[in-house]
Amino acid sequence: MGQANNLWIEVPCSFAVLAVVAISYKFLHPNGGRVWKIHAIYFASAICTIVFLPHNIATHIFTDLTVTLVGAVYPIYRATKAVCTPFEDDDKEWLQFWMLGGVMFMVTTWVDDIIIDDRIDDIWFGSLLFSFFWLYFPLTCGAMLVYEKITQPLLGPCFKPLQERMSNVILYIYQALTNATHLYFLWFFFILLPAGSKRAVAVAIGTVYPFISSVSATATDDMEDDSYWLTYWAVYGCLFLFMDLLETWLGQVPGFYSLIISATVYLMLPMFRGADKVFRNILVPLAGLQELLILRDSLLIRNQMLKSLNPDRSKAVSRSIARFFNGESDAADPDVLRKELKQSWSALNISRSVTPSGFGKKSSKYEEPHTVNPQNLV
Repeated sequence: MGQANNLWIEVPCSFAVLAVVAISYKFLHPNGGRVWKIHAIYFASAICTIVFLPHNIATHIFTDLTVTLVGAVYPIYRATKAVCTPFEDDDKEWLQFWMLGGVMFMVTTWVDDIIIDDRIDDIWFGSLLFSFFWLYFPLTCGAMLVYEKITQPLLGPCFKPLQERMSNVILYIYQALTNATHLYFLWFFFILLPAGSKRAVAVAIGTVYPFISSVSATATDDMEDDSYWLTYWAVYGCLFLFMDLLETWLGQVPGFYSLIISATVYLMLPMFRGADKVFRNILVPLAGLQELLILRDSLLIRNQMLKSLNPDRSKAVSRSIARFFNGESDAADPDVLRKELKQSWSALNISRSVTPSGFGKKSSKYEEPHTVNPQNLV
């Protein structure tokens, strides 16, 4: 009965903390984490709260549920939204968060089983709560600070060769495991491990290589690899929550952790692209971000299609595509679109031909000869 009463208190407290976190992230303007005085105030306030908050209050606030909501559930939503937007800065911010979050997942694998004292339990969960929040609190921006000071200048150059070697090793292992004999041999030794060791192996498989690959991704300017690994972390966060919630009842069932590892490999490896499938078919609809994802995909396709054209010609193509997607009556007719593009390009050539040579005209690598026949362009 006492545990049921505590549950009725802990759940509202946890969601109240989540509401405060969400409101602060929405309405506070990010400062890039460069004001060190704010970090000092934040950690001083966090330490005082953890140490001096009465136990009968802390035990209802610093709980596993609160840490899960602030450190996993809300970041999963924000990461999903970041992937759906066409901007790169938020991808790097949340990818850096999940890289550090993956390390913290690894730590909690062992620490949670060691702590037996209630007061130490409060301190541990309080420390996790404030650490997770520090990473994306707008006035600290801890994830971006770690990215700028550590990941990009130090870890990225070191981890890139390691990531390439690990990719080759993983590919070799995958090819070897296609042999059923090898797979059964490894699985036989795995099932002999105690449940705690199985969990540690499962979490390590889901975090170590993705962490190294994510570091390499953030060190490059390519947006695609950032989105790929951020998508993975968002979906893996859901899988980790699934494992964390069910292992109390199913952890001793043979095959439970084998199923978790199989799902992790499916999400991780590029040949399956499982994370992208789960992300698009489950996470995005649950978050209500289908329209935003369609917009992002459209912009990426547009940029990819038009990057080989000169700016003036790409504008004409963009206008025609916009008319087509706006549902204008004649826009779906290929002949109409072709005629419109020819007219646009002809007008562009005429305007160029009447421009006096040497006045207001700059050379460009995209410039086409004036003698081009518009009939050959479409």
